[in-house]
Order: sequence, then structure tokens, then C-alpha cells
Amino acid sequence: MADISKASTTGGLPLDASLAPALESVRAPVREPLVNGRVVYISGLSIGIAIIASVIARVLTALIGLVTNLAFYGRFSFAFSSPAYNQLGWKVVVVPVIGGLIVGLMARYGSAAIRGHGIPEAMEQILYGRSRIPARVTFLKPLSAAVAIGTGGPFGAEGPIIATGGALGSVVGQLLKITADERKTLLAAGAAAGMTATFGSPVSAVLLSIELLLFEYRPRSIIPVSMACAMAQGMRVALVGTAPIFAMSDVTSPGGAALAIYILLGALVGLASVGATRAVYWVEDLFEHLPIHWMWWPAIGAVAVGVIGYFAPHTMGVGYDNIENILRGNILGKAVAALFLLKFLSWAISLGSGTSGGTLAPLFTVGGGLGSLLGSAAIYAFPTAGIDIRVAAIVGMAAMFAGASRALLASVVFAFETTRQPLSLMPLLGGCAAAFLISSLLMRHTIMTEKIARRGGRVLAEYTTDYLNQVLVRDTATRDVVALSAEDTLANVRAWFKTRVPGTAHQGFPVNDCEGRLVGVVTRRDIFDSRETGDIPLRRIIRRPLAVVYEDNSLREAADHMIAEGVGRLPVVAQDDPRKLTGWLTRSDLLLAHRRRLEDASESKREIAVGVQTVGLGEE
Repeated sequence: MADISKASTTGGLPLDASLAPALESVRAPVREPLVNGRVVYISGLSIGIAIIASVIARVLTALIGLVTNLAFYGRFSFAFSSPAYNQLGWKVVVVPVIGGLIVGLMARYGSAAIRGHGIPEAMEQILYGRSRIPARVTFLKPLSAAVAIGTGGPFGAEGPIIATGGALGSVVGQLLKITADERKTLLAAGAAAGMTATFGSPVSAVLLSIELLLFEYRPRSIIPVSMACAMAQGMRVALVGTAPIFAMSDVTSPGGAALAIYILLGALVGLASVGATRAVYWVEDLFEHLPIHWMWWPAIGAVAVGVIGYFAPHTMGVGYDNIENILRGNILGKAVAALFLLKFLSWAISLGSGTSGGTLAPLFTVGGGLGSLLGSAAIYAFPTAGIDIRVAAIVGMAAMFAGASRALLASVVFAFETTRQPLSLMPLLGGCAAAFLISSLLMRHTIMTEKIARRGGRVLAEYTTDYLNQVLVRDTATRDVVALSAEDTLANVRAWFKTRVPGTAHQGFPVNDCEGRLVGVVTRRDIFDSRETGDIPLRRIIRRPLAVVYEDNSLREAADHMIAEGVGRLPVVAQDDPRKLTGWLTRSDLLLAHRRRLEDASESKREIAVGVQTVGLGEE
């Protein structure tokens, strides 16, 4: 370690002992534990939010039932019913239009945030709005959804409930003194609790939060979300019961041939999910070109809902009974083809118009129907393969959502939790993975992220360990450090700079006392901008509290510490003695640390290229 104090010391004043930093006064990166008392606090809040979200889920279901009964049957009842059995005749076309008008007015004069299916809006607030959702959305979203779905909108109640639960968590987070990360956790906990309360799927709700909302996998966020889902499941059992939402008889274990066909089926459904996503946004683009205010778009989209509903009444409303019948194999052939095609058409037009509704149930209906059709074709083509039409429907249902949203694990576990069919897990995993692959190859964005991307945002599709967290300071820090003497005069140091010897080009320098112990840090600006006289010791111009980094800190901790302290360089010191200088870390060192990562990536690409060429030569 070079130290110019040994060559240029003028025997200045003795170092004041009060200037030597004590261990407890040195600012070093604080290594936080995985969890702390704050996690317990946030978990408690998440449990409370889950209780309220579960109640809201039941209230919204009752509101949808009320609106449905009033609009289609003229009776006052909160009982959940399907609009498919109405006797309105051609007048059924008018009902969705009235609902669209009401939703448009609520969006225009209440909050435009109620438009859409909820999850993309929640994602956008997490990414760019510090997880702040306006409080009025907590009330307007379920009300608008109740009107839209209750008047025949081809949506599920789960999307609005997820959005409402997320808004509730965000509002609670805004009322309390918590960090943005903690508010994000509450938002995700509320959303996951809403999904659990609707479908009875706590594990898949946690996975959905990880894949679409949290953008991380950390104990401090996973624990509160898991607690919320467990509580929401308990509330659902108390209010609804323990039966799966899509009950069906047990399926048989697939053989090798059947499993291969299910995987191929998943790939085909994944291809369809790409088309479904593009179709929704194509319709949305068409509405964007209309020469009228967007307030009127839901009513225009509702015309298609009413017309299709006149010819196919079962396309209207949430349609959970349709999904259950498809999974049970009660609807087959032309009937299931007509149902899923018309349901898709009604849903795509209505959702593209910007009304309030969800995507999960429609995607499950379309995917389940397509899976059933493909399963029927597979049975005809391979009668001895052991294909179960019900498993084909389950795989189609989950693969459609996996391809459209790319929430792979959530899709697999969701299908299992909502049907309680453990023997379907392997077909689900293979089929959803195939759908995920096809979707990733053909589509850059998903049905959840396309809207955000169109607004100029960017949503990460891959979550990897932070490279800087894997590299320690001791492996990157510069060891040949040029240090200045605290007792040298300012004039001597300035004169040394003018010699332009190696080391004078640096921007920052550690300052040691006569015993070689660290006192502080000075920069070229400190030295040349100082108004002090040239005969004062260098230690007199040290103004900034000493910020250091330890050898066993990660580069991520060091980078965060630089930002927190507002500095571009840090002395590296021994863990047990913050005055023992062992190295020097700069912003340039942080950038250079990525060189190994880039070199490893380039080497891997070269190896692949060489391997491909070798295979080609072998074939010749």
C-alpha cells in the first residue's frame, strides 16, 4: 500500500485523538437479518386485511347476485344465479348495454382505475406508483364489477376481488407509517387473499403474488402474504365450506403416451393463448380509434355481449358452472366448441372496451373448452393412449392461463387446488411448461404486462439473484492504495499532485495518522477548493464522517452504502478494527465486477457456437 505520508511528512501537529473514529462511530453497511419485528407487524396487518378481503369477496358475490336477479329476473335476491335462464328474449341485448353505461359513468366521474381486469393496474402501481392505489378504488372497483358482471358481462368475480383486496392493502399501507416495500407486501397480501377467498386456492395465490406482483422471493414479503392466504382460506371455509370450487370425480393416472399427448396439448393451448392475448389488445386498439370519449366504450362493447348472449345465454355472467361442466366432461363436441368460441368473442370485445371485469374465469373457460376439444381429437386419433377427456380439460384450462400470463407455477397449483385431483399434477406441469415455452417464444409481453409496456414501462420477466450480492468486497477491492498523511501540510499535498507521479490522478484518498491508522477520506476537490492556509495539516480539512466497508460485505451492500452516504468510494477496513485500512473500493470497481459475469456469458455463447459447428461438421 503506497503512502505518500512517508515521503512528504513535514512533522505537522500531533493527531488529535478526538479525530480518530471509534468503532461505534464509523458508518458501515448494516447487514439486516432475513426477518425482524417489522415482519411480525406486517404479518399481523396482512391477516387483518385478509379477513376484510374475505368479507368483501362474499359481499361482491352477493352484489353480483343482486344485480343479476334484478336485471334478468326482476326479483330482489342476493342469491348467486346465472343469467343463462332468463326469459327476456331479444330484450336481453339491452341489459349489458345499460350495465356498460353505468360502468362508463363510474369510470369517468369516479376513477378511471376501475377500468380493465385489475391485475395489470395493480402491477403498474407496484412498479411505478410506490404501491399507492387511491382509496376510492376500494369501493368503486367492486361496485363497477358487480354492475358489469351482474348485467351479463362475461367475466369472473376473481379479478375485481383481487384488485379490491390489493387496493385495500395499499390504502392500509398509506394510512400507516411503513415503507414502500412494506406497502407493496400489504397490496400483494390483499390481492392474494382476495383470490383465495374466491377460489379456495391459497398456495397458488401466494405463487401468483410472487410471479406477478411482488417481483421477488424474500421471507419479509412471502411470510405476510402466506399468512394472509392462510387466513383467507380459513375465512372461506367458515363462510362457504371446504368443497373445491370445481368439484369433479377422480381421474386416472396417465401413462407415458398419454402424458406426451397432454404436453403437446399444452403447447397447442399455449399457441392459442398468444392469439387470445393479441386479440384482446387488437380489440382495444380498435376502440382507441373511435371518435368518441372512452366513457361510452363499455356500452358499445356490451352490445356484442348482449347479441352473443341472446344466441348463447351461457356465455353471460361469471360462468363458473360452465368450467365445472367442462371439467366433468358434461359438455362435449359441438356444444363445448360453441361455448368456448362465443365466450372468447364476447369476453375479448367487452374487455377490450375497457369495462370492469376479470380475466381468470374467461381464460379458464376458453382453455378448458379448447383442451376438451383437443382431448376428444386425441382420443379419436390414439384410442389406446389412455387419454382422459377431463384431464385434457384441466390441462387446457391451466395452460391457457400459463401461456397468457406466464405465471407457470401458479397455473399448475391453481388447477390442482380448485379440483383436488393429485393425479393431474404431472400432466399439468408438462402442459403448462409447454404453454409457457410457446408463449415465451412468440410473445414478448403477456396479457398482464402488454398494457404497461404500451405506456412505456418495463416489467421484468426473469427474477435472478443480484450478481453484486454474490461477490464480496475482498474479491474486488484495490489493494495497492495511495494514502495521504493526516499530519502532512495542505501545501505539500498540493505540490505532490503537481508532480503527476503515479497515484496523483485518483479522485479520492484515504487519510492515515502517523501510526498508519485510518482517519478519514479527502477528495481532490476538498484539497484544491479548501480556503484554509497551506501550512495547516491535512486532517483539518476532513469534514465528512468516516464511511467504510468491510471485507466480507457484498458489493451490493457496498453500492447501497455509497448511495446512502453520497460518496463514490469507500475505504475497506478490517471487521474488528475500522481504523485498519486493507483496501479501497470505487464505483469503477463495482462496474468492473460485472466483467466476469459478461465474460462467463460470452464464453458460454462461444462454447454453444463451437458445439453447433462441431455437430454440423459431424453430420457432413
